[in-house]
Amino acid sequence: MAGGLVGLLDDIAALAKLAAASIDDVGAAAGRASAKAAGVVVDDTAVTPAYVHGLAADRELPIIKKIAVGSLRNKLLIILPIALILSSVAPKLVEVILMAGGTFLCYEGAHKIWHKLKGDDHDHDVPVAMLGPEAEANTISGAIRTDLILSSEIMVIALKEVLDESVLSRAVILVIVAMVITVIVYGVVALIVKMDDIGLSLAERDSASSQRFGRMLVAGMPKLLTWLTVIGTAAMLWVGGHIILVGTDELGWHWPYGLVHDLEESVHDVGGIGGVLGWLINTSISAAIGLMVGAVVVAIVSQLKGKKTAEAAAH
Repeated sequence: MAGGLVGLLDDIAALAKLAAASIDDVGAAAGRASAKAAGVVVDDTAVTPAYVHGLAADRELPIIKKIAVGSLRNKLLIILPIALILSSVAPKLVEVILMAGGTFLCYEGAHKIWHKLKGDDHDHDVPVAMLGPEAEANTISGAIRTDLILSSEIMVIALKEVLDESVLSRAVILVIVAMVITVIVYGVVALIVKMDDIGLSLAERDSASSQRFGRMLVAGMPKLLTWLTVIGTAAMLWVGGHIILVGTDELGWHWPYGLVHDLEESVHDVGGIGGVLGWLINTSISAAIGLMVGAVVVAIVSQLKGKKTAEAAAH
């Protein structure tokens, strides 16, 4: 059983595969896939708003637009051609690349937890708006780099389901999936970051109910952004761990995923909640794997940085 985001993306790819028989069918499947693509918002939408926190209000939408354009560029100009070439000459390498992206997500999630535990998570102590254009440019670059990993996972997961189709069919399917997902994800992100402005507008209306709802939106935004940060960190560990778990099975090491599958099957027949329990088992183990892998990478990176700092001080 595929877990969470990966399962939803598998559904998207499966719809695309069914549609590969003709260009008309591809367009129809892309419309159906756009509804299922809401699942990716859990991950991408949870991560992206952190990048516009601290920006001037009038810069939020322009910067989200730049990140969205960068995301589309990632998918169409970088990931798509590389994925199509590799899928033709070295299909197994596609899985390795996907696992490398999963490992990066594990690192990002564990890195955030590590800095939180150390009490030095001060990325946004000073609002970006006060740091000037260079800080804003760095914010956009950082968001686009993170999106490259997330977009790679989305595109490669979709690609894996249509490897039997012609190169042209694969290309058309992936272009449609890329555009639909980008519009959905960054449209929702834009809505989230402008909720406080919407709330202020409602609070200024004559209607008492509009005023109450507007004040609720304004008051709830800080809490929402805090929870999105928590959800984004958990999603990085969960998705990254699941990619690694499934990837090891695809590459021939079947024991880890086989164990998870057996645990899922053991609760499958529990009345009424078997499916939910199976999903929880898969997701929990994936997150635990993600945290372990991420912690190892964080330790390695910290050691390398420490050595580099010591060498620089010695010179």
